[in-house]
Amino acid sequence: MSNPNRPGRTPPRPRAIDNPIQLTDEEIARARAMVIHEDDLVVGLNKPAGLSSQGGRIKEHTLDELLWAFARASGNRPRLIHRLDRDTSGVILTARTKPAAGFLGKAVMARKLRKTYLAIVAPGAPEPRAGEIGVALRREEIGWDAFIRPCPEDHPDAQAARTVYRTLAAGEEAALVELNPVTGRMHQLRVHLQSIGRPIAGDVRYGGALSLGGQAVPRLMLHARALSFPHPDGSGMKTIEAPPPEDFQALARALGLAEPLARSGR
Repeated sequence: MSNPNRPGRTPPRPRAIDNPIQLTDEEIARARAMVIHEDDLVVGLNKPAGLSSQGGRIKEHTLDELLWAFARASGNRPRLIHRLDRDTSGVILTARTKPAAGFLGKAVMARKLRKTYLAIVAPGAPEPRAGEIGVALRREEIGWDAFIRPCPEDHPDAQAARTVYRTLAAGEEAALVELNPVTGRMHQLRVHLQSIGRPIAGDVRYGGALSLGGQAVPRLMLHARALSFPHPDGSGMKTIEAPPPEDFQALARALGLAEPLARSGR
């Protein structure tokens, strides 16, 4: 038998579990500051607006890459279970182990994750103030970009989509709404609200207001407030929550929509 380590032959390299990303101390601290729940199987994070979940076009680490801050000695790191748009803030769930990721992935497919979002929409409250939006959606490619469009259910590219909503507070200019997506289509909440004439404030892509209450809207006013999911340890449903960030709360206050946030301790 030949000797694989004989002179003149490079010894085989040990197989890497993954390709680690080198993070600075500041990035590690930033990732750790996002934690709102952590146990042996899952890590729940409060993602800030402006941070891409994966594959961002800006030359900075994505949330997926920042998860190396939680890597174990074995080289394993948490895995994203779902994503949020870059300018959406709030709860995002990761799994620490491959079995936990598989369990939660199946839960996503079975629609067992219950998500609650908050959004500031304009102009004024939706009509009716509570209900369900069931407009089908389709994807449209324009150059290198992708847009989601409402479409008839019999369109060849149509995807069924459902969003339950209710108005929490309303003024003449805008309203604060709570959203519960039943399905999880790309840009679903943004396009569904646009389809009923109440696009989310700050949503440049889908016609959201860029100025409200005499001040500029700083970004897409959409926040993932809470997430309920079956825990991989078999203990039943677990809920993790994240309060809206200051920019969201400040605009709500300026528009007279902040009372429901204060009343619920959010």
